[in-house]
Amino acid sequence: MSVAEIMARACRRRILVPAFNIAYLPMMAPIVQTLREHDTFALVEVSQPDIEYFGAESYQAVATAFERCAERRVVRLHQDHVCVIDERGQRTDWQTRIQLALALGYDSVMLDGSRLPLAENIAATKTVVGMAHPAVAVEGELGAVLGHEHSPLPPHEEIMAAGYGFTDPGDVERFVRETGVDWLSVAAGNIHGAVAGVARDEEKVGTRLDLDHIQRLSECAKIPFVLHGGTGIDLDCVRQAAAYSMTKVNVGTAVRQPYEAALRRGESETEAQRAVAEAVARCIAEYDIAGSASRLASDTGLVTLPPRTGPGERNLEEQGR
Repeated sequence: MSVAEIMARACRRRILVPAFNIAYLPMMAPIVQTLREHDTFALVEVSQPDIEYFGAESYQAVATAFERCAERRVVRLHQDHVCVIDERGQRTDWQTRIQLALALGYDSVMLDGSRLPLAENIAATKTVVGMAHPAVAVEGELGAVLGHEHSPLPPHEEIMAAGYGFTDPGDVERFVRETGVDWLSVAAGNIHGAVAGVARDEEKVGTRLDLDHIQRLSECAKIPFVLHGGTGIDLDCVRQAAAYSMTKVNVGTAVRQPYEAALRRGESETEAQRAVAEAVARCIAEYDIAGSASRLASDTGLVTLPPRTGPGERNLEEQGR
């Protein structure tokens, strides 16, 4: 199956699909091996910050590391967070980055036009869809998932109360219809982990999601949603959000920090890789997704989570029949 079909099936069945950021190339092998051992489907992904701030080196290097160990039944390769305007407010050469990933055989790509006016975001994302489809899936973003800016974040309760950066439900239907994206990154209280300065080594602040807001978004779009900043979010929130189209969950800090911490302690690379594998296994257990690769390869049955009543949940159940 294409990754777009796998994700659509996961959305209907409420199966979470983690996407693990490859901040350092040696992280690839233990992530893939752990997915294989647990028969769990996930993505591995790389973003520009992984290349600039950490040790991912390049899109080419990550693609090469993926090809060495990938078993496509359990894992696919995603280009994460290609920003049109970056966290410094600078325009990027986003088309060249997308073209490179397509040439390297990435299974899916993401254009983040969230810092653009809506019409410009739609136009840029539609351009990427034209470049990538039908072979490669495309993720877009609406709203502003905070955390990579160079200024301090407001307290999380203030973000929740004011709805800072929250995706506007009024924009979602138009964006999906006019762009043709396969997945949509949305903002509803989630924040990115820090990538620069001392904060990158600190424990990520605990967060929660506005589930009612996510339900409203899901009523406007019948495609999988993406949760950026998955580390540190209340697990019940993440599990319940799966009832409202939340499918792909980006996990970076939770797998990067154990790797870095092991090396700082003077442990070997093998021991650091073992720490990554343990972090991935914890994620699989917390999301209750062991065996998801086989379930997604099958055409039978729904995987359900604790119910939340409302039209968003009913729509997903109807799609899964």
